[in-house]
Amino acid sequence: MDAFLLQYLPIAIFLGIAAVLGIVFILFAVVIAPKAPDPEKLSSYECGFNAFDDARMKFDVRFYLVSILFIIFDLEVAFLFPWAVALMKLPQETAVFAFWSMMTFLGVLTVGFIYEWKKGALEWE
Repeated sequence: MDAFLLQYLPIAIFLGIAAVLGIVFILFAVVIAPKAPDPEKLSSYECGFNAFDDARMKFDVRFYLVSILFIIFDLEVAFLFPWAVALMKLPQETAVFAFWSMMTFLGVLTVGFIYEWKKGALEWE
């Protein structure tokens, strides 16, 4: 049983060091951080409207549209990397099917991208 648990000792050491470093960095930031931020630091940041207004105020739908488009196209590109790695290890018959399946998927993604582009969803006025 002891030999089995010794296999996990490097993981336990790594987690211990990570926890200690995390706590040290947080305490270091609390100690040296400025305590009186200026008005510019407290102003609205990257959201386009003040953070402390009415929660039901209207704002532009394009914020949602840009975020949805980012999620759609970014995640699909992120799925290409593990697919490309796994494609090289597949047998020939399966690799051909996997290749054309991904080409079909990318074709549908490209059609969607062209549709969004033609509709003007990517233009910010």
